[in-house]
Amino acid sequence: VVAAEVSYITTELPLFNADAIQNSQKINLYDSLDEDVLKSYNEFSLASLILFAMKEGACSEQSSRMTAMDAASKNAGEMIGKLTLTFNRTRQAVITRELIEIISGAAAL
Repeated sequence: VVAAEVSYITTELPLFNADAIQNSQKINLYDSLDEDVLKSYNEFSLASLILFAMKEGACSEQSSRMTAMDAASKNAGEMIGKLTLTFNRTRQAVITRELIEIISGAAAL
């Protein structure tokens, strides 16, 4: 098991309450702001922030999986290269040994 140290950068997203929304400067551009509109906006804002966090988490997970698979593919390629080299060296040694046996057998006759 390989232990990997992973660091996370956390970000706090602002969640405004009804008083903060009513007292903001740009919200005064709208003509009528009753409690239902502010409540709906607050609910929408909260739902949007939660959806954003979920999407960001899913993207982070996929990115981590892609990075891990890329590293695994590179490692597998290196391992195949080493095993191929070992196989070829062993095969060549067997061929050489057989040739030596044939030559020494022919010389004995």
